[in-house]
Amino acid sequence: MQDGLEDVEIMYVGCLPVELDPDEQDEAALELYTQFNCCVVFLGAELKEKYYKGFCKQQLWPLFHYLLPLSPNSSGRFNPELWQAYVKANKAFADKLVEVVSMDDDYVWLHDYHLLVLPSLLRKRFNRIRLGLFLHSPFPSSEIFRTFPRREEILRSLLNADLLGFHTFDYARHFMSCCSRMLGLEHVASRGSISIEYYGRNVGIKIMPTGVKPERFLNGFGWQDTIWRRGELLSQFKGQMVLIGVDDMDLFKGIELKLLAVERVLDYHPEWRGRLVLVQVTNAPRSPGKDVQELHDFAVSLVERINGKYGTKDYQPVVWLERSVPLYEKIALYSVADVAVVAATRDGMNLVPYEYIVSRQGQPDVDAAEKNSMLVVSEFVGCSPSVSGAIRVNPWSIDSLADGIYTAIQMPPADRHLRHDKHWRYVSQHTVRFWAQSFASDLRHLTRDHARMKCYALGLGLDTFRMVALTENFRKLEVLVLLNAFRRAQKRLLLLDYDGTLVPQSNINSRPTEEVLQTLQALCADEHNSVYIISGRRKSELGAWFASVEGLGIAAEHGFFFRAAGAGAEWHARSSTEEMSWQGIVEPILQQYTESTDGSFVEKKESALVWHYNAADPDFGSLQAKELLDHLEGVLSNEPVEVVAGSAIVEVKPSGVSKGGAVERILLEAAAANTAHDVVLCIGDDRSDEDMYIAIEHVAVMPHMPAEVFACTVGQKPSKAPFYVNDPAEVLFILGRLTAPPPSPVPTA
Repeated sequence: MQDGLEDVEIMYVGCLPVELDPDEQDEAALELYTQFNCCVVFLGAELKEKYYKGFCKQQLWPLFHYLLPLSPNSSGRFNPELWQAYVKANKAFADKLVEVVSMDDDYVWLHDYHLLVLPSLLRKRFNRIRLGLFLHSPFPSSEIFRTFPRREEILRSLLNADLLGFHTFDYARHFMSCCSRMLGLEHVASRGSISIEYYGRNVGIKIMPTGVKPERFLNGFGWQDTIWRRGELLSQFKGQMVLIGVDDMDLFKGIELKLLAVERVLDYHPEWRGRLVLVQVTNAPRSPGKDVQELHDFAVSLVERINGKYGTKDYQPVVWLERSVPLYEKIALYSVADVAVVAATRDGMNLVPYEYIVSRQGQPDVDAAEKNSMLVVSEFVGCSPSVSGAIRVNPWSIDSLADGIYTAIQMPPADRHLRHDKHWRYVSQHTVRFWAQSFASDLRHLTRDHARMKCYALGLGLDTFRMVALTENFRKLEVLVLLNAFRRAQKRLLLLDYDGTLVPQSNINSRPTEEVLQTLQALCADEHNSVYIISGRRKSELGAWFASVEGLGIAAEHGFFFRAAGAGAEWHARSSTEEMSWQGIVEPILQQYTESTDGSFVEKKESALVWHYNAADPDFGSLQAKELLDHLEGVLSNEPVEVVAGSAIVEVKPSGVSKGGAVERILLEAAAANTAHDVVLCIGDDRSDEDMYIAIEHVAVMPHMPAEVFACTVGQKPSKAPFYVNDPAEVLFILGRLTAPPPSPVPTA
């Protein structure tokens, strides 16, 4: 990483692989900091055991590799004590970062599943921290991830980062599906980038495979140890076709499948007996256990069986190297191998193919025109999409894996060279340097406006904490300022949304309360006030509910039906019912999609038709909505309507109908009659109300328009409105204050 970020100072924060006595820790930490710019987090042996070997390796790692603890005796069952250790270890990292990082100037880049709750812990302390996280493992599908008892804490913490990195689109897609299904958050794709809006911040989703540092391997060919070992291997395997495998001994590397496939090749193709050799380098397991030991014993028995069946005095079909090999030996092994085989059943990136390609390119005694390599790669590893010339196989099928190996060893030299050349060009360009530069560049871009954000922390626990990012001008509505403006004004305009503004959005009984009706009646009784309800609800509903409020103006169905404020006003529609003939075309289409999408329904208004799918499967509902949107746009291309997608809805309505249009009508008609308002109060709570704020801002710059505008949204959330109030109860309190008579002047002596 340092090679790709020469223009910045890099500080590394992490744990040591060994435990130190407490009296040695300060000296070691100082030495590592001064010599290597490393800051050590000391966890202690007990906490580290529970955190790393316990939670990370026994619970998170199997979960991310699709292994569920179905047996009651499984060590992977969720353990609250280990979860607490995981959180405690992440807090230790947060404490260390607080000591060494300038949150206003520095960038923090977290790596892998060991630190998944750290984004929330850091965001709690520093709202504007510039934070990225790259996941070096797979991310499971939503069906797997939703089984995890602390799923929401993990998802919300990841969303408290500014940029999330994944190796492949599949991994990113699974994460986005989890956010959609469990948190109701949708992603947006724009100009080649993907993001999720989370409480005012755009969390970037970056899909980029990691790479290797080619010079590290190419320079190794000049080392004496490499030259000696390579010469030894060339002599040992002279005249033979060498397969290479380098894997950790764990459940997902497919070592046993690879051995069975090699045995199958030798069974079916006797001409390769005595000529085909698999060199299998097997590193120690990172998370040992009973299952891993059983797998190891089975693999060793396979090696013995294959060598016993086809081996001779001078030939071993499988060379089993159960040890960690130094870099010089790895370079030598890669360089003499004709084919690299990766048979993992589930893996993150897996850089073995990249290392192999670089090592084959670096052979000093082979002409450039003759350099070649072959890859047999599992479909389930992260590097598979990147090595397009590889033979991709399903390792669960021994026949498929064996056929892939046989195809590779039979490949003509010219084809091997072409594939190698293609892979080398990719690997030499997409290095770890390129990967680090690209991630850092995106993180800088995404966080460029952090200093200007106004941030509010909401919630206490990991499952509820979120940071709301707002524009610097966004502030709470000051009631006294509003009252003074109203008392000075001769003409006042009140524009009020209904659901979520006058009554709570979640209220099962949506009818207005007596308090709402009395407050509106008091406002309308003042001749200086013009009061409007602007809602997406039906005309019949609003007309019936507010029949007792004399003088109340109503814009129903987003302004399609309009009744002006003042006594005796009549309803007017934007167009006649004859112009609604398009509904006869649209309704059968919506019914067809409703029948094929469980959980959806059609809402029929006088002016619009709405297809709701909030109760349907999120992924299928979204897919159907996109298809429906395309279908309707094609069918209605010559009709005076617009098709819009909203929050779990697809709506067809007459063109130009919106709350913003209704507001413009009210303001412009008042200006035309020389009765422009001196002050405007507009309150809403959702996306449809944003049109009102935009309309007010647009019209207010014209002559004879209001001198003072108070546009408010309900709740602290991103909005075009410059003010906010907390909830519908506060809205009613403010409206009640506006109805109260001004205080009597204090008599002077």
